[in-house]
Amino acid sequence: MSVSTALSLPTRRVAPAPLAGKGVAAALLIIAAWGGLLAWLLAGYQPNWHAPGPYLLMLLQTHLYTGLFITAHDAMHGVVSPNKRLNNALGTAATVLFAYNWFPNQLPKHHDHHRHVGTQADPDFHPEDHPGFLPWLARFAWNYVTWWQVLLMAVTYNVLKLYFPQANVIAFWMIPAVLATLQLFFFGTYLPHRGEHEPDNRHKSRSQLRHHAWAFATCYFFGYHYEHHDQPYLPWWRLWKTKA
Repeated sequence: MSVSTALSLPTRRVAPAPLAGKGVAAALLIIAAWGGLLAWLLAGYQPNWHAPGPYLLMLLQTHLYTGLFITAHDAMHGVVSPNKRLNNALGTAATVLFAYNWFPNQLPKHHDHHRHVGTQADPDFHPEDHPGFLPWLARFAWNYVTWWQVLLMAVTYNVLKLYFPQANVIAFWMIPAVLATLQLFFFGTYLPHRGEHEPDNRHKSRSQLRHHAWAFATCYFFGYHYEHHDQPYLPWWRLWKTKA
């Protein structure tokens, strides 16, 4: 994937606009699509593992898992709903459905990332003497994955396999969560923030080249990462407008 420094790309300022229920609708659509597809894949789908269908559905479920976290991320910036209780409730629901993450714990860490991006105070930062993908991923997981998440995932897995085919549980509930985590890290943290940044790049972030279909497929437009740091008040479904 081509990634270029954001400062060399045309960036459009997009004014804030009333959410008018669109953020809530987007959040509910993603949560409902994730839950509905998962229910069918576990209870009603008989996969033919020799055909491409199950693997394409696994990728679709991965994309919806990614959407859960992007919904939670929007809630961290208060752009799901102007009603703070509803905004945080939807953010909490989205994080819990995504492998039992916990919104109240992740909220301050994400704002620390924005305030201290690319410094030792940034929880997403990785020291320059160990810049590789795997060491950075390990540190990222250490900062965000908790023992009780692992415990709850293990308990849920053992309960689900009592009622649904074990292969379906692994392929459509477990593997997509892992793939979405890697997808979010790769496109939302590693590619935008790795390496050196120009001195005048105040967000220490890069942005993928303008390609809206690819940007949506990979990370709900968060490959436009400099633009997100520059205009964090934009929900994911308006972020594409920053690309001139």
